[in-house]
This record gives sequence, structure tokens and C-alpha cells, in this order.
Amino acid sequence: MRAAPNGRAAGALPVFFAAALLATPAAAQQIDLSRGGPIAITAADGIEWHQLQQEVIARGDAKAVRDNVTVTADRLIAWYRKKGGAAPGAAQPARAGLAGDADTGGTEVYRVQAEGNVHIFTQTDQIQGDQATYDMDQAVLVVTGHDLKLTTPTEVLTARDDMEYWSQRHMAVARGDAVAVTNDGRRIQADTLVAYTTAASPGPRVATQVAAKPGAPASAQDPLASSGKLEKVEAFGHVVVRTVTDTVTGDRAVYVPDTGIARVAGKVRITRGRNQLDGAAAEVDLKTGVSRLLAGNTGRVQGLVVPNEQTNRQFATPASPRPGPGKLP
Repeated sequence: MRAAPNGRAAGALPVFFAAALLATPAAAQQIDLSRGGPIAITAADGIEWHQLQQEVIARGDAKAVRDNVTVTADRLIAWYRKKGGAAPGAAQPARAGLAGDADTGGTEVYRVQAEGNVHIFTQTDQIQGDQATYDMDQAVLVVTGHDLKLTTPTEVLTARDDMEYWSQRHMAVARGDAVAVTNDGRRIQADTLVAYTTAASPGPRVATQVAAKPGAPASAQDPLASSGKLEKVEAFGHVVVRTVTDTVTGDRAVYVPDTGIARVAGKVRITRGRNQLDGAAAEVDLKTGVSRLLAGNTGRVQGLVVPNEQTNRQFATPASPRPGPGKLP
């Protein structure tokens, strides 16, 4: 192919992008662009290959596919280098074999950037925003812009400022008015949320297997087996945990979905209607709706209980257990 005087070749696609995907599709359905065969790129308004800058730009309904991961955006930019080389400022050496040797000519993509109406997805996980950058060396995706949202089979995570998706660390970080809502309606909010998932499994998990046609792949039988199950959520700053009756606030919290327990610490307040209890820590059972205030090192809790409050009367039934100290039923 003949290059233009400025070192660009417009409307052409390098062979290491255009080649058929060589790697066998992985069982995991997490968003991981650092593994697999060559990246296939298409665009409505053309593709430019900037040889001097070692970058490829696709414009207009741009789409990139690598194994089970699809990226769509108004514009896509991919930077490449010689295999075994290092990108400027790279924190660690590049992995070998990110794209098939026979088709890449000894080159590999080390960073992909998507701009405008970004949507990145697999069969189970998807994330959206205005701009996204994927660092192949660290296997981390950073998404910014409006309406940031990560959706998995177990939760929906939203944020105002930015999101990070660490596929190989099985971790997602949401910053700025971050909210996590599980698929059974449990909700936790904070300035920053860090969600951890279990490692994806190539086969179905008996405990969570759903009905599927005989012979269906593992991802169709059990989405948790291919995406990973939500294991823990850590919350930092202006934490808010809500049950049907209570609002619990604090400075930090840890929520474990399997137990349904959220432990909140730091200037904790439990509010029910006009009733308030203050203490050092609290334990919130999001399965039963019971909130229990803990005294901490001070040995005391304090609160304001309003007589005849409607939220008190609705629990004043013979079947309701008598609340203990520092506990709202």
C-alpha cells in the first residue's frame, strides 16, 4: 500500500486489525481486551492509518471487536507498537502474543480509546459513557462522561465522575455519587464504591445454575459462571445504606451480598422517620431490614425517639419481637 507524503494511509485497515480472530473464545465474559486475537475494526466514515504516529483512527459508528468484547463509539483510536516494546510511560512490559504472530507482522495494540456514545459489552457485562481508554498492559478500562453505568448479572453500578474496570483483578471502582444496586434491589451509595467479584469459571456453578437447553454453553447456563459473582462492596465517604424503614449513614462501609450484611462505621446515624440513633458503628441486615447500632469504644449510643411516630406504630404488633438496646426492629 502506498503511503501519503505525510506518512498516512487513509481509508485502509492494517493487516493486524483486519485478520480473522485466531484465539479460541474464552469462557469468561468479562470486559477484557488484553487477551485474544487481532482486533477487527469497522467504521462508516473511514479508517486512517497513521504510520508515523503508529495509530489507527476509525470515525463514524466505529466498532472494534476482539474475541467476545465489542466496543462501539463515534470515534476509535488504537495505538500499536512492535512486540516486546514498551509504550511511552508504560508501567510494565507488554505481554507477548496479544494478536496472532502470523498476521501482525510483529506488532501489537497497547491502548484503545473510544470517544462519543461509548458502549463496551460482552454477553454478560456492559459499560457506557462518553469516553473510554483501555490500557492493555494493565488490563484496565477507564470510562468518563455522563450517565456512567456498569451492568453485570449481579448489580448495576453508576457514578458521576469516572469508572475503572479491572477485569483481571475482578474489581470495579466508581467515583462521585456512586450507587450500587444489586439485582434483588439492595442499594448502597457513597462518594466512592469498590466492587469485587469472584473469578469467572469456565463451567456452570451448581448453586446458581439456571435452566438452559441441553448442550448450551456455560455462559448461557449460568451468567455468573462467565462474569463472576459479586463478592463484596466497599464504600468510602458519605455512605448511605437504605432498608425499607431505615436510612443508615456513615463514613465507610463493607457490604457482603451472600450474608446480606452491611457494616457501617464512622459517625453512624440510623434514621427511621423522625427517630434517630447515633453511634460509632452499625450492622445492617438488608435481608431482614433490621439495623443494629454498635457502641464501639465509647460503650454508649445515643438517640432521639419520637413518641407516637408512625414508623414506631406500624411495628407495634404482638408478632413483632421486643427490640433490644440500640436496635430498631
